[in-house]
Amino acid sequence: MGPVTVADLTRSNASSPAAATRSDGVAWMANPFLHIGPDRLYNPLTDKTFLDSEPGFAELRSVVGHQARATDLAPERVAELVAGGWLVDAADDVSRQFLLKYVAIEANTNCNQSCYFCPVSVAPREAYQMPTALYRRILSEVGAYRKTIEAVFMINYNEPTADPRFVELVEIIKENGLPPATLTNGTGLTPKRIDRLVEIGGLRFLSINLSTMDAEKYRTDRGGDHLSLVLKNVDYASERDVAEQMDIVVLGTGDDAHKADFEKVKTRYDGSKFNVKYFEVNDRAGYLTIGLRAPADRRRLAGCDYVGSRPLQHLHVTPQGRAILCCQDYNETEVVGDLNTQSVDEVLAGPLLAQQRRYAYGIDEAPDRHICRNCRYAITRPA
Repeated sequence: MGPVTVADLTRSNASSPAAATRSDGVAWMANPFLHIGPDRLYNPLTDKTFLDSEPGFAELRSVVGHQARATDLAPERVAELVAGGWLVDAADDVSRQFLLKYVAIEANTNCNQSCYFCPVSVAPREAYQMPTALYRRILSEVGAYRKTIEAVFMINYNEPTADPRFVELVEIIKENGLPPATLTNGTGLTPKRIDRLVEIGGLRFLSINLSTMDAEKYRTDRGGDHLSLVLKNVDYASERDVAEQMDIVVLGTGDDAHKADFEKVKTRYDGSKFNVKYFEVNDRAGYLTIGLRAPADRRRLAGCDYVGSRPLQHLHVTPQGRAILCCQDYNETEVVGDLNTQSVDEVLAGPLLAQQRRYAYGIDEAPDRHICRNCRYAITRPA
């Protein structure tokens, strides 16, 4: 979609130039969570994209950009834009709204590697396992959103296959009509587990993190001598329908060695069930000193574009049952709820997550140390 801004084009009050009051007292304004590009608008609350070739785009773009008010538009056009969620009532607290598409739930803190591109390598967490009963309860509540959810990821900074309950946890996700997904280093994705996954209908998504084919480099980069085991497991999986989408991700820093590693992995698995993809690591919102990072100049937050919108479309749950804003938040600085004492509904529509949405989209000024300020996936505009 390219660079976008949302900014203070759509402040939540009727005095905004983007808002206009009708005779019946309703003040329409552009939705403050729109992702705005030169040739398109994206609404993360409806998952709809509005292209510049479509009727009404120019009118809405003029309202978003303060060149016009909603009352300048034909009533029929206003009705269409309201129905599509592009215009909203300025009196409504849109920050309480969401469209749940992705859930990430860690069942344990355990990881059997210490990859240089992961915070675990510098600050390993204390071992903790989410009680299975809590896992079941959370997934049963998430099941109410099955119509919009595209994936339930079993990972954040853990290794999901290191959990003895791995297949059982997949089954719990599927029992609730949800699509299980996992990213894994492959160490625990054994042929026996692979066969069982195929037997129960497979995963929605499987991604293997395989950064090199060189045993010594693998050991150095990942703190574990696991390459031969991983290759054995991945080779077995490569011929079976373990998931609807099967990827191998080759992570690195974008140098020549990374490119060479990618070509070797791609060659090995060419023609298999796996798609091999090239990705550069990022600095985890400033936590690490390597990888892609946010611009150094201070900019105003104007949205999130990290596999959709984290504040509006994601739910992240730690093994302790805390809900946090984003997977980048290794230190859990932006806690938005506690699923030990709250329901999924209460967290998603609650005041803490609503405030984080306002921060991330620049509706309210975020604190100086807010995690989004250091994230390369934050949509920003000049301060």
